[in-house]
Amino acid sequence: PLPSYDEVLVCTPDTEEEEVELLVRRALSPGSQDQKIYCLLGADKLVYKVSKQLESHFFRLVQSSSIPNYRFIIFCNAKVHNSYVITAFDAYKVTFPCYSKTEIQTYLKMHLTVPRGTAPVTQAFEEPYQQNVKFVSSERAGMGK
Repeated sequence: PLPSYDEVLVCTPDTEEEEVELLVRRALSPGSQDQKIYCLLGADKLVYKVSKQLESHFFRLVQSSSIPNYRFIIFCNAKVHNSYVITAFDAYKVTFPCYSKTEIQTYLKMHLTVPRGTAPVTQAFEEPYQQNVKFVSSERAGMGK
């Protein structure tokens, strides 16, 4: 399954150390083995101080943790060259190929479906296929999404 709200932190320059530490602790603490995927999105936007704390918390917890197979993903923009996070986690870097919007939509339609009747929320949409995920966006924040 895709990560849920407690597994994802969308980073901005205003993201605080505590938020980052909490996500890292969730990912690397005993009990995180329940198939959750923890993600930092846009980690290249973190300010230097928070980036340093991310590195510190991560490597400290990895060394002290008994969890061999944690699921922690840091997403960064590959075009950003002055991010401390990119430098600190360079040894773990994986580059993904660029896919077209159509290829991504096709993949999502094939892999993110649920049987009819099992997820009432998905039935609010009129498409013939039932998807787990719908992206809704607005030009204005907080408009009932």
